[in-house]
Amino acid sequence: MDNAQDLSDGHAFAVRLMQHLVVPTFVLDAERRVIIWNKACERLTGVMAEEILGTSDHWRAFYDEPRHCLADILALGSTEELDRLYETHSDPATGTLGLKAENWCVMPKVKRRLFLAIDAGPIFDENGVLQAVVETLRDNTEQRLAQMALQSLAVKDGLTGLANRLSFDEKIEAEWLHNKREGTPLSVLLIDVDHFKLYNDTYGHQKGDACLKAVAQAIGAQVFRQGDLAARYGGEEFVVVLPNTEPDAAKAVAERIRHAVEILALPHGASLTCDHVTLSVGVASTVPDESGSHDTLVAAADAALYQAKHAGRNRVSIGAVVPA
Repeated sequence: MDNAQDLSDGHAFAVRLMQHLVVPTFVLDAERRVIIWNKACERLTGVMAEEILGTSDHWRAFYDEPRHCLADILALGSTEELDRLYETHSDPATGTLGLKAENWCVMPKVKRRLFLAIDAGPIFDENGVLQAVVETLRDNTEQRLAQMALQSLAVKDGLTGLANRLSFDEKIEAEWLHNKREGTPLSVLLIDVDHFKLYNDTYGHQKGDACLKAVAQAIGAQVFRQGDLAARYGGEEFVVVLPNTEPDAAKAVAERIRHAVEILALPHGASLTCDHVTLSVGVASTVPDESGSHDTLVAAADAALYQAKHAGRNRVSIGAVVPA
């Protein structure tokens, strides 16, 4: 009797302790019903314990549509869901010891989007039967936003906000391999601001920077497919990578970009081509194979750009790609 009373007292103490932990915590039983929803969890989610205890509706605190939380995945052993549901997670092979994951949560009740670090751990009885799963939460939003800002600085050009040269180099290499594997065409546009040195000499470098920003914004607005990339190639040159794009479609994008900058009507009194800022664009396309390389493709776009300049600028020229 004393042992039973001690166990009961110990259980009640553990529950009270968990209720007042500063770490947001909830506990599911073996049927995935909420049996503990502590005060810190109420503060984080805006969902009160009386709303959620005894239910399997704990997902409502974090998401705006039904889906499994990490504790559910651990209880069900459905670790194949991790890749689909979480941005990052621990190795599912360690699931018997617990799972770790990180994810953006929409937090419907408090109307905030938070990046949460999540831990889920199992509780077994003496026979190894699952009794409950404990999930703890940590708000890592500020750290994640800072990390994203650093990542953005690493991949973006500081002046124009487009992707930088390193991003382009990585993108073209990855897309060359992907399109080679798929047997699909890859296109590249090389873009040059006509007579930009004369622009800088006439209006000064501050105006020159403003001009490049405006041109970059116009280019970026015309490159809107998810897999495409617009980048600053260097100086007054820009580059666009268009995966799975035939030459005619690439030319259409190039003309759209050239026109978008032309209608900005940025004054360029020193231009030898026009009284406003214009672009010359070289287009090259190929179906990647073992005999060529992405350097060959970029070189073909550069040759096409030279042709556009030689023909009078403010135009698009298409180059042929012969894999070397």
